[in-house]
Amino acid sequence: MAIRLDEIIARLGGELRGDGDQLISRIATLESAKAGEITFLANPKYQSQLSSTQASAVILAPAQAEHCPVAAIVHPDPYLYFARLAQWLSPIPPAPAGIHPSATVMTELPVSVSVGAGAYVGANVRVGANTIIGANAVVGSGVTIGSDCRLYPHSTIYYGCRLGSRVIVHASAVVGSDGFGFAREKDGAWVKIPQTGIVIVGDDVEIGAGTTIDRGALADTVIENGVKLDNQIQIAHNVRIGAHSALAGCVGIAGSTTLGSRCTVGGGAIILGHLTLADDVNVSAGTLVGKSIAERGTYTGMVPFLEHADWLKNFARLRHLDAMADRIRALEARLNELENKK
Repeated sequence: MAIRLDEIIARLGGELRGDGDQLISRIATLESAKAGEITFLANPKYQSQLSSTQASAVILAPAQAEHCPVAAIVHPDPYLYFARLAQWLSPIPPAPAGIHPSATVMTELPVSVSVGAGAYVGANVRVGANTIIGANAVVGSGVTIGSDCRLYPHSTIYYGCRLGSRVIVHASAVVGSDGFGFAREKDGAWVKIPQTGIVIVGDDVEIGAGTTIDRGALADTVIENGVKLDNQIQIAHNVRIGAHSALAGCVGIAGSTTLGSRCTVGGGAIILGHLTLADDVNVSAGTLVGKSIAERGTYTGMVPFLEHADWLKNFARLRHLDAMADRIRALEARLNELENKK
């Protein structure tokens, strides 16, 4: 697939500087790009590579445009422009409509739906147009899936759950497994609590490979529109994740916690249960969130592993470090005054 630079501008906007007739076939990095390829400069740390790039064109911000030795597409957000162009130049391979002979389908599907080899679709399932159900994927009874969705191989949607339109569920992801709910007998045995809620996933959500989203215990687990989940994330029962939030790999969110809209959570962060995070909260990688966050902003913190009682005492002191530092400075100033009077 080769596209002229002026065609790219006509479709995606931006300002063209240079020859618009050049053909572009793929996107590459600043360092590795060759003739016929386009690259982008979004991170200032790679500025030094601009002067030596062999690309046919570079997507960059206005401030860098005058330093570009080749044709340029000038746009205030080069990374966003790159993402849109990459979607155009690198479309996902299509899947043929129809049901593979080895699939098991217990419900009627639109003719535009694709069901791969070995997949299972249960009874009373509703699927929108142009949705792709990959090989060996499982869609439980009573599930609702919108249009233009893609379920990759070995993904599983448990019974009764609901997915919006344009949802992507990657390989081995599980939506709607039982939440971790048990009551304890006096002798220590565990009694399972039925998880009678479902998982409701909004439109334009992406769920990474190996990620698990538990169904609600009584109410539902809700993933709002536009949420992006990386690989190997655990979302417990009754969690609610606000619209357009993004969670990186290996994040864990305990039960009944609510994240606001447009939140980001770095890889390996843990958010404990029954908390509420405000809109536009950014949790840094590896952070343990142990209490609710009422104000937008970025939050970072790790503590050493300790015996619980010691950890509680130390953490209580940690919260007062600023006040303690002020008191120490005041005491030092007072001591200096006394020394000077001697």
